Amino acid sequence: MNPDLLQPEVIAANVRAALAEDIGSGDVTAQLVPASQFAHAHVITRERATVCGRAWVDEVFRQVDPAVQITWHCADGDAADPGKILFEAAGPARSLLTAERTALNFLQLLSGVATRCRHYADIVAGLPARLLDTRKTIPGLRIAQKYAVSCGGCHNHRIGLYDAFLIKENHIAACGSIRDAIATAHAQAPGKPVEVEVETMSQLADALAAGADSVMLDNFNLEQMREAVQFTAGRTPLEASGGINELTLRAIAETGVGYISIGTLTKDCKAIDLSMRLS
Repeated sequence: MNPDLLQPEVIAANVRAALAEDIGSGDVTAQLVPASQFAHAHVITRERATVCGRAWVDEVFRQVDPAVQITWHCADGDAADPGKILFEAAGPARSLLTAERTALNFLQLLSGVATRCRHYADIVAGLPARLLDTRKTIPGLRIAQKYAVSCGGCHNHRIGLYDAFLIKENHIAACGSIRDAIATAHAQAPGKPVEVEVETMSQLADALAAGADSVMLDNFNLEQMREAVQFTAGRTPLEASGGINELTLRAIAETGVGYISIGTLTKDCKAIDLSMRLS
């Protein structure tokens, strides 16, 4: 997993926004419970999952009521079978009830991403290709979802538009050529990674000649990918992209490309079914 993405200020902001959305002017239903009532709760998964989201859950309860005590029975990245208790919480009943939905929303979403990533990572097990996420994430939850990707055994592409160049068709058209786009990128930000998306072998040759740090093969078929790998001969990392799914993934990895980017890792995730019970 990528612990660098466990950024306290980002997690706190995610949670503040989620709690404000959920609680608003106050949890009117929780007020039905006496303020002095203490309760214990446990959260289970109803399906097999790769767990992710502990830091977000902890922050939800901390912001709602620091008096709540959380005991975890798993770590991020762990596999959990149906019925497993993921964590227990003890504290004022009102606080447990108010925090429940927001905490589970984070845990079920991020575990869903991690679970999907683990499934895809298992498909290419034993092959050197690394699976990458994309920027197709839920607005406001970029860091959270990319952390979940890493917990599921896949890897992070660039975080946003600021940490690396990714020169695509429209950039090339606006700059005039692949060579001009790469030269300008190197001049503007020396040392910042420059990746170029290509659609043909001719463009691949241009990108290599211009000094691209890596090349994205956009919608290449298997034969074209193998040709690109042979032509490049390890000079520049190659990334396959475009319409990749679990049925085509293994064959693509077998072509020899070093990286495969898959938008579905974050944009099509299914939340894990979780349940919290008070006692």
